[in-house]
Amino acid sequence: MEFKKLKLKKPDFKKLGIDLIFIILSCSISAVTIMGILIPDGLTTGGVTGISRIVQETFGVSFSIVYYAFALVILIICAILLGFKEAKKILVMSVIYPAVLFIFEHVEFSLLEEKDLFLAAIYCGVLLGISQGLVFTRGYSFGGTDTVAKIIQKKLIPHISISKILLVVDAVIIIGSGVLFSRNIALYALITQVIFSRTVDYVMYGFESKLVQLEIITSKHDEIVDYILRDIKRGVTNVKVSGAYKKIASEKIVTICSPRDSMMIKKFVSKTDSNAFVTVIHVGTVWGKGEGFADILQE
Repeated sequence: MEFKKLKLKKPDFKKLGIDLIFIILSCSISAVTIMGILIPDGLTTGGVTGISRIVQETFGVSFSIVYYAFALVILIICAILLGFKEAKKILVMSVIYPAVLFIFEHVEFSLLEEKDLFLAAIYCGVLLGISQGLVFTRGYSFGGTDTVAKIIQKKLIPHISISKILLVVDAVIIIGSGVLFSRNIALYALITQVIFSRTVDYVMYGFESKLVQLEIITSKHDEIVDYILRDIKRGVTNVKVSGAYKKIASEKIVTICSPRDSMMIKKFVSKTDSNAFVTVIHVGTVWGKGEGFADILQE
């Protein structure tokens, strides 16, 4: 009886090293922003950061400990309800980021020379957006309210898009902050949230659109299509193409998704087929049914 030798894929230490640099840089930027601007100036924002601020101010407990608790709870619930594949996307940041927060929490400092809430709100939006954008470009996620929105959609309201659920979740957090802090602080939090969302997009794709079209030519067609359909949950169109030089026929994968989704797809494609050919096209508007698409019936 012959046994085939299993070929184990060697880890790409160079890529892992670059990922680690991006993760540490991103976590540090975010931690410095929260501990050096957001908390000293009495501000808040949406997401898990906003929830942690509410708990911190209400019960007088450590911000980093509260954040760590929420991050681990979200990670566990994600693993149970969405599966380990989805949980792996947020595992690294759920462990490292709160640890970095804990370190910076024990260093007293303030980045602004004087208290200016409007300027602080802008700085928080820009710096937190840069931090999260850097993580997204490497295919990782902080595992905040976007994961909560995915859970709510899958288990409760599958007919509502994740972006709309996320908008409502963050709105509830900001409104709750307004009740605890003040209406002015809630408005500053809204400013931070808007700037944050825009900055994430700018870091990932510059001053371009919020949707992209990916065209992928690969020898691992079925594996990549299955990943996009099942994990990313985006539609796929197969287009028959042939090269002009070798006249080899193949099928091109076409999908429209968000910049963040495109980074996840890119990461999977690079692992599955390093010889794949991927074209990224920035899309202005898409009319139809799908997350981020405009309603074709809307006037």
